[in-house]
Amino acid sequence: MAGSIGTLNESHLHASLKEHYAQPGDLMEEVVDGYVVDILRDGLIIEIQTANFASINKKMRELVKRHQVRLVFPVAQDKWIVKLPETEGGKAGRRKSPKHGSFEDVFTELVSFPDLITHKNFELEVALTQEEEIRRFDRRRRWWRGNWVTVERRLLGVIGQLTVRSGSDLMGLLPPDLPDEFRTSDLADLFGRPRAIAQQAAYCLRKCGLIKQVGKEGNAIVYTKV
Repeated sequence: MAGSIGTLNESHLHASLKEHYAQPGDLMEEVVDGYVVDILRDGLIIEIQTANFASINKKMRELVKRHQVRLVFPVAQDKWIVKLPETEGGKAGRRKSPKHGSFEDVFTELVSFPDLITHKNFELEVALTQEEEIRRFDRRRRWWRGNWVTVERRLLGVIGQLTVRSGSDLMGLLPPDLPDEFRTSDLADLFGRPRAIAQQAAYCLRKCGLIKQVGKEGNAIVYTKV
């Protein structure tokens, strides 16, 4: 019964990652402390979350009180966009996205519970993936994207993994040439990513007590490593 509940609305990406991480002897879709968990392995809970950490905030905080928990989060380093035929008999299109994800993308979701990184029973694994994003045409929705709606993400492969078990591991996601005192604009430049990700990273690191504010330059906060 637990398994049927856990897989009722399971996405292709989630199911594929679960299959990738499962080992012989693992228990799947077990109920632990009232929560259905993806994989249970000799007391270790492995939970796969493809997006929206906010929705599992309470679940993670409750489980780490009594169990070792590994949260797996996939980031698409390479992604192919597949557009389903607009009309019957039409052809699907497939192209590679120019955007590339990297390990620091985890900060966009970690803002929901950054403090858990310092909990002894919690670890976070970021999986770099290759994926297909399936889109279908819908005249009623997403006009700002040409009416194309994402309906599914499909796993093509896992090409890299990084495990974060402590604050020092989290600091390891920062560029090595980041100065001791920095602004989020400096961090964004070194990441080569939008400033929003740098701001999310700074928030997570500050909540973990790994950086602190030491001043301001105009409207920009200046941080330093603790």
